[in-house]
Amino acid sequence: MTEARGSAGSGGRAHTRYASGTPCWVSLMAHGLTATQDFYSALFGWEFRPGPHQLGPYARALLHGEEVAGIGQLPPDRHLPVAWTPYLASDDVDSTAESVRLCGGTIGVGPLDAGDAGRLAIGSDPAGAVFGLWQAARHLGTGVTGVPGTPAWNELRTFEAAGVVKFYETVFGHERDTGADADHITLKLAGRPVAGIRGMGNTLPRDRGSHWLTSFQVADTDDALRRVRDLGGRVLTPVQDDPRGRVATVADPEGAVFSVVELRG
Repeated sequence: MTEARGSAGSGGRAHTRYASGTPCWVSLMAHGLTATQDFYSALFGWEFRPGPHQLGPYARALLHGEEVAGIGQLPPDRHLPVAWTPYLASDDVDSTAESVRLCGGTIGVGPLDAGDAGRLAIGSDPAGAVFGLWQAARHLGTGVTGVPGTPAWNELRTFEAAGVVKFYETVFGHERDTGADADHITLKLAGRPVAGIRGMGNTLPRDRGSHWLTSFQVADTDDALRRVRDLGGRVLTPVQDDPRGRVATVADPEGAVFSVVELRG
């Protein structure tokens, strides 16, 4: 992504246009839109304003006046998973969607216009992990990062990392960086880390299958976990130290899974 000039407010980094293949937005589809907004407002300090309604009722979450995420309402007659979905930037969603199909993935929604905000599609990789594609027009994506309450990282959790990384290299131009652990791959663009792939083998939750996991930055992981519990959510994994900082995986009251991370200074 490219940095914007000027201040992002409260110490965050503002962005102009995201480079193709970069995670640029995260969106949650839930059943109870108001209750879900209340949960994340209390947890992250988000405020909300209406967004495009091409896929039903939808609101954009704001932090310090900058858009950071979206929450939409699932149709009541459709029993779809409640989950956070990362969107990857594309210069041409129609072309990228065709590449997804040619490389063994699927496109389930779109491509379609989201008003004057941009053009989108929702698909899945060959292992079944769901992601979105976003071609920006008026809405560029997440407006600020690097402060509590903003997306910090996206990681694909799948059975075997080596089995799916070629898909992302071919479709999005990602470069792979494999360290000592062959089942943990960092995806890079122009040498900069943009996302991760973790092969989990038989520890991959059978009820979820391959999936993308979004981490949100918090000021204090322990305090965030207390608030998650108080607000009706669940703590799924205890706090752990990893190269990024102190991280734990949680679920909101409807079961949407995400991580909270207190980044290292």
